Amino acid sequence: MENKVLSELQEIKSLIAQLIGTAEHPKDQQFSAEALLKASKLFKKMAIERGDWINENDTGDYLKADWRAGSFIRTEFGFNAFIKNGRSYLYNKKAIQKLSQELKDRNIDLARYMEYKRSEEEFKKKLSANKKQTKGKRPYDLPSGLKDITTSSPPKPDTALIVADLQNLKSEFFQSKLSEYVDIYRGTYAMIKRMYYLEKYLDSQIKRKCQKWCDDFNYANHALELLTKKRNVFIPVKEEDMIQL
Repeated sequence: MENKVLSELQEIKSLIAQLIGTAEHPKDQQFSAEALLKASKLFKKMAIERGDWINENDTGDYLKADWRAGSFIRTEFGFNAFIKNGRSYLYNKKAIQKLSQELKDRNIDLARYMEYKRSEEEFKKKLSANKKQTKGKRPYDLPSGLKDITTSSPPKPDTALIVADLQNLKSEFFQSKLSEYVDIYRGTYAMIKRMYYLEKYLDSQIKRKCQKWCDDFNYANHALELLTKKRNVFIPVKEEDMIQL
C-alpha cells in the first residue's frame, strides 16, 4: 500500500513538473523557487488573457440574445475579433461589449433582428424551392374555352369609416394597456411582443386580444393606404403625456 501511494505521488510530481514546464530540468531543479516563480507568472498571464475572451454560449449574455448570437454577428456584421477553439469559438470580450453598446445606441434589439433575418431567410428559401419546382413549366394553364367571366368594382368605402375605425383601435390600445404586449413599428405596423421562455404562461385571452388588435390595426391601415396612398401614423403615447414630454 505504501509503495502504491509513493508511486502515485511520484506520478503527480512528474505531471506538475510537466505542467510548469520544468520536466526537462534535473530533478533537483524542477521545483526550485525560480522555476515556481516563472510558472506562477505564466499562469497569471494566461489567466488575464483568458479573461479577455468569452465562450460561444456566453455571447448572448452580453448581446441580449440567444446562444446563436456569436455565429450571427460573424456572418451578419463581419465580426472578426474571435479565435477558433476546437469546434467552437472564443470572442474578445471588449469587442463584444463595444458592439453591444453600439447596438444599444442605435436602439437595436439583437434578438428581434435575428428573428427578422431568420424569417426573411426562410421566406427566400421558400421562393427558391418554388422556382426549382416550377422551372421549365408554364406558371399557369388556362382552358381554351374559359372566357367572359368578370365583374365590376364595388363602391369604395368612405375613408372616414376607416379613419374612425383606426381611432377606435387607438383608444382601445390605451384603455387595455396594450403597449405592454404590442410593438408599433414606424407608427404604421403592429406586432405582438415575443417572450419565448414565458409566453406559455401568458393568459390566452390576452394573447388572442392582442393578436386581433394587431390584425385589425394592420388591416385598417392597409385599407386606408389603398384609398389614400398613405397610412395613418400612430404614436403610442397619449396626447397629455406628449405635452408633458
